[in-house]
This record gives sequence, structure tokens and C-alpha cells, in this order.
Amino acid sequence: MRLNETQVKQTLTQFDAQVLPDDHPAVTQLSSLFGDHTFFLDGGGLKVLEPDETQADGQTGEVISLADWSDATLTSLRPHEPQSTGVMIVLESKH
Repeated sequence: MRLNETQVKQTLTQFDAQVLPDDHPAVTQLSSLFGDHTFFLDGGGLKVLEPDETQADGQTGEVISLADWSDATLTSLRPHEPQSTGVMIVLESKH
């Protein structure tokens, strides 16, 4: 799922990661492999958000792991089947 700027900021308040900017050279390759997403990097590897299927309003997303770091210096990723992390992100709060 592609996030807007507000959603990215909201995500980063709940999830300790860095967003990969759209102009990063790896984004084109990652998008061809995994689809159109906002990509996040954390200590475990590459993550994206997918809409929470149990919430019809699209207000929450689940962090999905797509690749793990394959080296101790966190410079190379090893893709794997998408895996649920169990981490849920609230994208919009109802006031």
C-alpha cells in the first residue's frame, strides 16, 4: 500500500523504522518485485504496510516483512515470502 505523507508520519510514530524515499535508486527495483508500496527499513529488514482486512474503513494497516538483512552491516537484503509481523499501525484516528 502506498502511503501519503501524513500516513508515513503517523506510521513512524508507531513503528521504529526509516522510510525509503521514492527517489531512492532501489525503489524502482523493489516496486517491480513487490508492487507499489511505501517501503520501510528497520533492524530486521524491509517492511511494507498492507491494509488490515478485518477493518473495512482502511484506517489501519499491518506491517509485513518482505526481506531480511543478510549481513551484519545491514547493507544487503534477502527476500522471502511476505510474513506477517503482527504489528498493527493506526493510520487515522477518529476524533
